[in-house]
Amino acid sequence: MARVGRLAGALLASTEGAFFLVGDLKEPCDWAAAGFEPPAQLPGVELPFVRLSPVRPVEVAAPLLVMELEGEALARLLFERLVIRRNGSVSERLWRLVTEHEAKPETDARWLGLVPGHVWDLVRDSVLRCS
Repeated sequence: MARVGRLAGALLASTEGAFFLVGDLKEPCDWAAAGFEPPAQLPGVELPFVRLSPVRPVEVAAPLLVMELEGEALARLLFERLVIRRNGSVSERLWRLVTEHEAKPETDARWLGLVPGHVWDLVRDSVLRCS
């Protein structure tokens, strides 16, 4: 099972022994303190995700999502489902929706990979609509 948390406002996915950073950073990241080499490029609008190279064992901090999908397919799904396409940033509204408002340290989010894309787009549009 993959685990997905946050790192400097982006998504950090741990899957099959690899780490992916999804979406743009919202704050500066101390890569050494986080346990990774600085990536050559950062994800954003043009680059949905990058693979991170750990320099020591890394645990994804809570709150986190538990997902069944693995590898680059997971990183791609996370970008499609939780990142705002026009600016490449993770949507806090969508993150709170999926994590159930962070009420639990770990959320079973396997359902996120099972929801058809056209159905998620309706949910996404409703959540992201300005009120």
